Amino acid sequence: MSKKIKWHIHFKTSPQKVYHYLATQEGRERFWAKAAPQVDGYIHFVFANDQVYKSEVLTSIPCSSFKIEYFDSVVTFILKEDGHGGTDLTVFNTDVPEKEYAESYPGWVSWLMTLKAAVDFQVDLRNHDSTRTWDQGYVDN
Repeated sequence: MSKKIKWHIHFKTSPQKVYHYLATQEGRERFWAKAAPQVDGYIHFVFANDQVYKSEVLTSIPCSSFKIEYFDSVVTFILKEDGHGGTDLTVFNTDVPEKEYAESYPGWVSWLMTLKAAVDFQVDLRNHDSTRTWDQGYVDN
């Protein structure tokens, strides 16, 4: 049986900037992965623990939505302008395998706060230490 995760976060910056962090190699490498080039519709993630993952981009609508296949689940990012120059972002992670849910649910909170720090404050919260990753219980990986 699979599960669903849903989180919201607000940014003081525009949907264009938030979308840039999600949908470009430059953006993803500022908060998400050591490397994240996109080739032929796939993002080739290299994470802090040196894990490599090839993620298919399912939908990419500039400044509106970005959807990928991600570790046997589907992640959809919906961006909405807040009327004041900022962005409300909703993350839906569907088809999460039940055995992965307990780790994935808080993982998205860590991920969202790292994204917010990068987008709104140009701060990289990651420790950039391959011996201190999510695998060892570190949230700043």
